[in-house]
Amino acid sequence: MSVPIYDIPAVDATVRNSSQTLELELVGSNKSVLDVGCATGYLARALVERGCVVTGVEYDPEAAARARPSLAELVIADLDDVDLAQQLAGKTFDSIVFGDVLEHLADPDSVLRSATKLLATGGSVIISVPNVTHGSLRLALLQGRWVYRDSGLLDRTHVRFFTRESTIAMVRSAGLVVTHLWATVLDPLGCEVEVDADQLPWAVVDWVRRQPDAYVYQFVVRAELGSDDGTTPELVPAVDIPELDDVHTERGRIEARLHRATDGRADVVSEVLETRHHILTLRDHAVGAEAAVGSARLEVERARAAERSAREESERIVQELKSTSTWRLGTRLVAPLARAKRLLQGASE
Repeated sequence: MSVPIYDIPAVDATVRNSSQTLELELVGSNKSVLDVGCATGYLARALVERGCVVTGVEYDPEAAARARPSLAELVIADLDDVDLAQQLAGKTFDSIVFGDVLEHLADPDSVLRSATKLLATGGSVIISVPNVTHGSLRLALLQGRWVYRDSGLLDRTHVRFFTRESTIAMVRSAGLVVTHLWATVLDPLGCEVEVDADQLPWAVVDWVRRQPDAYVYQFVVRAELGSDDGTTPELVPAVDIPELDDVHTERGRIEARLHRATDGRADVVSEVLETRHHILTLRDHAVGAEAAVGSARLEVERARAAERSAREESERIVQELKSTSTWRLGTRLVAPLARAKRLLQGASE
């Protein structure tokens, strides 16, 4: 399978909700720039228009050939196999740009650390990476979907995935300090990731869209060499996130109204929980009583069975005695005495 060529006709700096536009702003004008993963040179052309001198590094020879006219120098190399600092030994740059590149590398941390050796004094690294916590991916996963595509958040050539925290951690591990944290933004229901929102439980879509970074499509970071004090700049969206107002937000409002009756009413919640506990206790007692009745019923049945068995055994013994010669002899001996007793009782009367 051939390597896809990432290309756009030109960087439109009037469209601010674009990682290329943000990269241009963060680099500035009249700088020496290393464009890592320069593709067909669309960013390099825009930088040159701003007075920058650009060196490009590209993996795909076909894309590199198209970028070459805009570059002062071109290196065709696979960053998974070569050391960037060694490839450009002796050179330094005011800005080094990784525009949606690091997610394609097996070891982006090592590549970034190597790049810092090429920074001029006061130089900066500009990075853009896709956000794996974008709301579209959260919603897709809720539906069991993770479908790779030719480009976008689930580009099939991505081998690493970044959150805000992991992006900042990677930058810091390279000895860099974040000075700017920007983001392109896109509605989770308005990008290339397939989401069947109508098949999700109601209000879930609204909840996901309101989570931190759910609208962040790409993180765009500017960083410099320096001592890290542990603080991170506030994330700044490229454009204002629009106020949501559709069927999913309406469902969210309905759900909020349903819960508003008990909002702040801890006494009501406590009473409900206490009542529930009481009901469960009564249920447990009823279950226990039923078990006790069942046990008593079983004992009664056992006693009746034992009585029947004893009576049957007595009758059997009596029948065996009556069938013996001793019983018959005794009966003949006793019979006259019984008649004499009856006669005496009659005379006395």
